[in-house]
Amino acid sequence: MQTGIFTSNQALILESGEILEQFTLAFTTYGELNEDQSNVIWAVHALTGDAQVADWWSGLVGEKAIYNFSEHFIICANLLGSGYGSSNALSENPTTGTPYFYSFPTLSTRDLAHSLEMLRQHLKIEHIHTLIGGSLGGQVALEWAFILGKKLQHAIIIASTAKTSPWVIGFNEAQRMAIAADSTWGQNHQDAGKKGLEAARAVAMLSYRNPSDINTKQQEKEEKIDGFLAASYLRYQGAKLANRFQAFSYWTLTKAMDSHDIGRGRGGVEAALNTIQARLLAVGVNSDLLFQAEEARFLSQAVPAGNYAEIVSTAGHDAFLIEFAQLSKLIERFYHQ
Repeated sequence: MQTGIFTSNQALILESGEILEQFTLAFTTYGELNEDQSNVIWAVHALTGDAQVADWWSGLVGEKAIYNFSEHFIICANLLGSGYGSSNALSENPTTGTPYFYSFPTLSTRDLAHSLEMLRQHLKIEHIHTLIGGSLGGQVALEWAFILGKKLQHAIIIASTAKTSPWVIGFNEAQRMAIAADSTWGQNHQDAGKKGLEAARAVAMLSYRNPSDINTKQQEKEEKIDGFLAASYLRYQGAKLANRFQAFSYWTLTKAMDSHDIGRGRGGVEAALNTIQARLLAVGVNSDLLFQAEEARFLSQAVPAGNYAEIVSTAGHDAFLIEFAQLSKLIERFYHQ
């Protein structure tokens, strides 16, 4: 494994009209790039992920996984706006010499894809065998697949969408309302909104899991009137995230998720998807209540070389981070079709 920092001194013009005069992206690579660059696997992480893809996707990326270090050159970059080494709201604004805080610009999934494209060009990678991502990572990967054209051979989009639904935007707004309700939000401090982030994560966890999954795993074994397992589970998950992530990045990246619309300025969703040249595998999850399986199925039908596969799981949206055995089989089948 190798880590690196890409610093771009070329301005990134954002969809909002704002400009990032310079930015950094932290990235990690595994394995060795072969001579003809035919073994590049580029992974895009989800909302609170990082560049260490072999850690959070260990069932797909690893010595004995489908994407192994002896055969593949695997790369993952921390998304712009995230807090794991890439430019974000706590980074120094080169114009003022102080952190951006609340003045950090609004980012779209298209902006995130363009920043990854700048990294690809910097690394002189001319061809990507497979671009893979789930949830927000799938949205960014889909945008980048549109940009890459013939430079991309395969796109694997898991538990994701062509355009963010009002349902998902509503969940994200409820989470940002929780952050904004924290009395520290608005202060120029790295821990601003931390307690609000705990509440936001609790809301998110309810959308990431299927009701049947929570009902089974958090079922009480004794009669009680307070101190329920489901309540302690959500509090634990909220505190766990708040101790490793920051509210500013959560705000930035949920806003980016809301913005996602592959068809914006391109004649609509179907017209944009119809121009994607890579073979595409859209993977839905049968129990996903957030990014529903029908949305993945639509992707497979609208892309000329589109295919659909489905994970069967009680875990809901989070199945893309859990059901490694199923996912590996679906990917293998896709490659051999």
